[in-house]
Amino acid sequence: MKSFEVSGSFKIGDDWKPYTKVIPAPNENQARERAFAVFGSKHRLKRRYITVQSVKMINGE
Repeated sequence: MKSFEVSGSFKIGDDWKPYTKVIPAPNENQARERAFAVFGSKHRLKRRYITVQSVKMINGE
């Protein structure tokens, strides 16, 4: 399985906090969806409070 680096920001209170997360996924769209799932379940956020600005494949695996 490939790994992707997903970066963007999410809203906590009144502030938008940046994040970068490495997510194993078969393709770029799945990595984006899993980022929404991880932040939604961990921080109890709706999708409108999570932005994905870039998804890059990590080489070396």
